[in-house]
Amino acid sequence: MNRVVSSPYSHSVLKRAGDLIGAMGLLIVCLPLFLVLAILIKLDSPQSPVFFCQRRVGWRGKPFTMWKFRTMHVGAEHLKETLRPFSVVTAPAFKMPNDPRVTRIGRWLRRWSLDELPQLWNVLQGTMSLVGPRPLPVEEVRLEEEVHWQRCQVKPGLTGLWQVSGRAALPLEQWFALDLEYVAKASLWLDIKILLKTPIVVISGRGAY
Repeated sequence: MNRVVSSPYSHSVLKRAGDLIGAMGLLIVCLPLFLVLAILIKLDSPQSPVFFCQRRVGWRGKPFTMWKFRTMHVGAEHLKETLRPFSVVTAPAFKMPNDPRVTRIGRWLRRWSLDELPQLWNVLQGTMSLVGPRPLPVEEVRLEEEVHWQRCQVKPGLTGLWQVSGRAALPLEQWFALDLEYVAKASLWLDIKILLKTPIVVISGRGAY
C-alpha cells in the first residue's frame, strides 16, 4: 500500500480554531438537550451511568478517552465477541441491527446520532476534531498495519467522509478507503461540505445502527 501523506490543513491553526468555535457554539446550544437526554437515560436505566467512556486510538496512535451518552446496558462490551457473527461489518468494526445490548432509549439516541454529542467535549480538549476518521477502540487497532497507522495521521472526528457516504451500509474496505481519502485531501472546503451533509444523513437514518 502506498503511504498516504496527510494534508497540512489537518493540523493547521485554522482547523483548530474552527473546531473550538464550532464545538463551543454547539455545546451552548445543545445544553438544554443534554439535560433532557440525561434524564431520559436515567429514567430508562436507573442503575446505569448517563455517560459511557471508552479508550480509543487518536492522532498518531495516542489513546484517549472518548465520551458518549450511554446507549447499552452495563457490561455490554463483554458480550461483543459472542455477538460478533451477527455483525454487518467485518472486524475490527462491529455493527449489528437490533443489537440486544442496546437500551430502549439507546436505540432512539443512535437513530439520530444523539449519543455522539458528548464528543464535543473531546473536540474542545483537542483529542478529536469536528471532521475526521471515526476513532476505533484501542483493542481493535493494530498500528503496525499500514491502514490503521495512516488513519491516525489526522485527529479522529465526530463526522467524516464515511458517515456522509453510508456509514454501516458500506463494507469495511470502503470505510477505510474513505478515511484515507480524507487524510490525503483534508481542506477547509472539504470539512464544510462534510459538515453540511451530516444533518441530512442523520435525518435519513441511512446506515444507522
